[in-house]
Amino acid sequence: MLEKFIQFTGATEPLTIGKIKTEILSGLTVALALVPEAVAFAIVATVDPLVGLYAAFIVGLITAIFGGRPGMISGATGALAVVMVSLVVGYGVEYLFATVVLMGIFQLLAGVFHLGKFIRMVPHPVMLGFVNGLAIVIFLAQLNQFKVNPSDSGSAWLSGNALYIMLGLVGLTMLIMVVLPKFTKAIPAPLVAILVVSLLVVFGGINASTVGDVASVAGGLPQFHLPMVPFTFETLIIILPYAFILSAIGLIESLLTLNLVNDMLGGRGGASKECVAQGASNLVTGLFGGMGGCAMIGQSMINVKSGGTTRISGIAAAMFLLIIILFASGLIEQIPLAALVGVMFMVVIGTFAWNSLKTIRTMKLSDAMVLVLVTFVTVWQDLAIAVVVGVIVSALVFAWEAAKRMGAKVHSEDGSLVYKLKGVLFFGSVESFNELFNIEDVHDDVVIDFIDSRVRDHSGIEAIEALAAKYHLAGKTLHLRHLSSDCRNLLNKSARQMVEVSKVEDPNYKVAADYKGHFPDGVSQGSAH
Repeated sequence: MLEKFIQFTGATEPLTIGKIKTEILSGLTVALALVPEAVAFAIVATVDPLVGLYAAFIVGLITAIFGGRPGMISGATGALAVVMVSLVVGYGVEYLFATVVLMGIFQLLAGVFHLGKFIRMVPHPVMLGFVNGLAIVIFLAQLNQFKVNPSDSGSAWLSGNALYIMLGLVGLTMLIMVVLPKFTKAIPAPLVAILVVSLLVVFGGINASTVGDVASVAGGLPQFHLPMVPFTFETLIIILPYAFILSAIGLIESLLTLNLVNDMLGGRGGASKECVAQGASNLVTGLFGGMGGCAMIGQSMINVKSGGTTRISGIAAAMFLLIIILFASGLIEQIPLAALVGVMFMVVIGTFAWNSLKTIRTMKLSDAMVLVLVTFVTVWQDLAIAVVVGVIVSALVFAWEAAKRMGAKVHSEDGSLVYKLKGVLFFGSVESFNELFNIEDVHDDVVIDFIDSRVRDHSGIEAIEALAAKYHLAGKTLHLRHLSSDCRNLLNKSARQMVEVSKVEDPNYKVAADYKGHFPDGVSQGSAH
């Protein structure tokens, strides 16, 4: 039984009493930081604060138990909240609940069909841009706490003594988090910092904004609640685009956070398992009056750096959050916002990839541009758009670079002119491929050798067919040497009649589509490009 429990927690070190204590305290630290964030994101989405708190509890608990990476924290996030605004304003909160249910279904399907594996297509410069952009977004989100009314983005900035008190308390929080780990790591530094600053404000009579000034966090247990919307095709048309966008944003942020935690803790997390956990959590959340959520990079960083590396910390965070909602709201509402801002500022410092400022000078120009672009779009728009833009730009750069590498060594051999190709023949390199050949050359016998080349797509096949037609019209003989069998199969019938394929036993690369066809007698069935 004990071995199964240890395996369930995902512990990579002995699960001692001290380790369990660290995990539980780390969960408490995360819960304290989750409260104002969940409230703030609920306000952004124009819903009741309890809608955000219930989402943080349900999503956090289910993903902590079933998620693909122990140590990750999930809950209500700003990336999702900004998308929800127009839906709630236009149709009401019940449509939001229905959308979150459909969002969960989409994410479950993504996990069942193992679509999470495509996160490996995200290049490293995009990852760096995502991390840096998210750090900036977290930093900018904290600036609202330096306003007279933090819940009103149009409120005036603090000034005079109020500003000095805020800055002083933020600075004290950050100082404790920097200094304390040098003496002891038995208690998470963020938790100590929050407690010290809270006691100082309460017993010192300092006039500072607290969590209670933003909203009340008191409530009961979340209740099962079917979304009160018409179950019609018109409703589906309304919620479908929102559900798809929310599911995509949630999965991208969750899987990138999973990769980031993997880098910090080592090992690999299960992408498909995380997709299923995120989907199940949002499906349940929508049925219990929550706004949905996904992985939270800031809270995950707090958890990991506080020593929370197993499922225990995530479960503890969710349970502490529920206890706060049910019983301890009065105490939590006395926590100064400055203490939580200081914790998040330290998260920003720990999240930003500072080494990228040095390595960007040694990167290829294209990689550096992608890094900066993704950082900018993450701040300007949102994470999902930034990652998609980064992947597309990276793919186009790769295609452009690969296209420029198409070339050939030309020499005479037994009266024939031989082109020994080097590079990849695909849609991007077709023009370079065509420029290699001079149809008007004096040689009537031409050989194209594909031993050092690869044909990657149908555009390459079309280019070969077009070239064969030109040589045929010029009355010349074209030989294709070392062309793979799958590529030869894809050549149309007229093209196969216009060229001769050398009888060479080649390696089997199987790069182009595997197409079973029939060759003229005497043609080799070997396969190479």
